[in-house]
Amino acid sequence: MNSFNHYAYGAIGDWMYRVMAGLDTETDAPGYKAIRIQPHPGGGFTEASATLQTLYGQASSSWKLEDKNLTLDVEIPANTTATILVPASEATSITENGKPLAGIPELKVMGTENGYVVLKTGSGKYHFQVTGN
Repeated sequence: MNSFNHYAYGAIGDWMYRVMAGLDTETDAPGYKAIRIQPHPGGGFTEASATLQTLYGQASSSWKLEDKNLTLDVEIPANTTATILVPASEATSITENGKPLAGIPELKVMGTENGYVVLKTGSGKYHFQVTGN
């Protein structure tokens, strides 16, 4: 092969953004107007991050796994909404910037789904910590 511009290389990058780091768009809204963050920690990896410049501003997802504790940093650009799926069995094991989720009105806990706690929110920077998951 004499070309490194091959589909397989792009597919790996796309998988790393959308699955590993979990930075994706919702299918029922125009591109990145509604963002979906669903990182998949594990598989021998201890951290991953992705940043994307959207039409609305920068969106990012970054996670780090230390022992059994997970840190997830998320940035949602202005004038957008996000569904954030935090890998945790229950909402009480998650804090945002050191505060329990119940005390943060802009983060709405929607329930759990396949080992994730589902949150709805608007724009902003969020720092989640999951202990002992």
